[in-house]
Amino acid sequence: MSGAHAEVTTEASLPRATALLRYAALWLIGVSLRVTLLAVPPVIPLIHQDLRLSETAIGALTSLPVLLLAFAAVPGSLLVARTGLRRTLLLGLVIVAVFGAARGTASSAAVLFASTLLMGVGIAVLQPVIPALVKAWFPSRVGIATALYANGLLIGEILGASLTLPLVGRSWGRGLAVWSVVVLGAAVTAYFLVAPVGTGEAGTGRWWPSWGERRTWQIGIILGSSSGLYFAANAFVPDFLHAGGADRAIGPCLTVLNAAQLLALLPVIWVPDKVVGRRRPLVVAGGLAFVAVLAIVVSPATFVFPAVAVIGVTSAFVLTLSLALPPLLVEPEDVPRLSAGIFTIAYLGAVAIPIMGGALWDLTGLRETAFAPCAVGSLLVAVLASRAELDPGPGPGG
Repeated sequence: MSGAHAEVTTEASLPRATALLRYAALWLIGVSLRVTLLAVPPVIPLIHQDLRLSETAIGALTSLPVLLLAFAAVPGSLLVARTGLRRTLLLGLVIVAVFGAARGTASSAAVLFASTLLMGVGIAVLQPVIPALVKAWFPSRVGIATALYANGLLIGEILGASLTLPLVGRSWGRGLAVWSVVVLGAAVTAYFLVAPVGTGEAGTGRWWPSWGERRTWQIGIILGSSSGLYFAANAFVPDFLHAGGADRAIGPCLTVLNAAQLLALLPVIWVPDKVVGRRRPLVVAGGLAFVAVLAIVVSPATFVFPAVAVIGVTSAFVLTLSLALPPLLVEPEDVPRLSAGIFTIAYLGAVAIPIMGGALWDLTGLRETAFAPCAVGSLLVAVLASRAELDPGPGPGG
């Protein structure tokens, strides 16, 4: 009890300027982890033309980093255990900056894919680091700190998707390289702000996720199902509307879907005690997402706009609440390994749901079937959240 009290006292005594700098650093790191990924879609036609990539290669180029978010999360936990939080954070950011920029110098498909692979490894390694950093910096303000980090992720997506072409014109190389400046800025900020305390010390030993622990799977499937719905909506809503003769609605719908995510962070910032670490908000989010999926499938095209807005809000809401759970549930030294287990499960699910939806559409020829996995995933969010083990302390495997 005294140890927990000491953490809160230390945090409460932080100078206001230091706390604000830490919040800003979390936000900037969030931007860095997404802006380099979302800079690719706007320049795909230019890459396609210059490097003569097939559609399969283009698909692999965009999906490769997402798969790495699943497979390299556990090595990230190992790095934290062996080298410390600070070194892992700095290493990951430098890898993202260097190889994110290297993509822009690629003169062949091989170099582009190799650079993308290594950049994806850097991003994946950082995934379990951030919840541990939140725990070390803001043990009693986990919800607010996580919301600001999540806001950075969302802003990074918007910046990468919307500003890449206006910034660099028709040079896809500069379009991919320019955002590494932001990542380097995050690395410099982290260098001066992150001290080797708490989980920052190496040698804690425990890094392998507790795969037998129920809540690892519960939270992982909840996050994966919600993220899969978001990715599937981005993938299928355009073709769904096109097949229904509503081409003019495609652009506005995608804008609504992605912009609506920003609204999800407001309750986490305003009333964190009522939503963070609680089952009911996740249950409600899953239920609303299920209704939104049904609205897309069975309603006129005009209902697609509010439906995708709900999907955007609920997916970002579930993401933020899920990111906040590891720092709340376990001791600092166990945050990276719980996070790594959750991210491994979640990103595999996030990739699987759109693939299953596309396969169903191809198999049946019915556009509505593409959203069947999304509906099942939304129900899983609600059901698993209602039974999730969200009480702090070690679980069965810990």
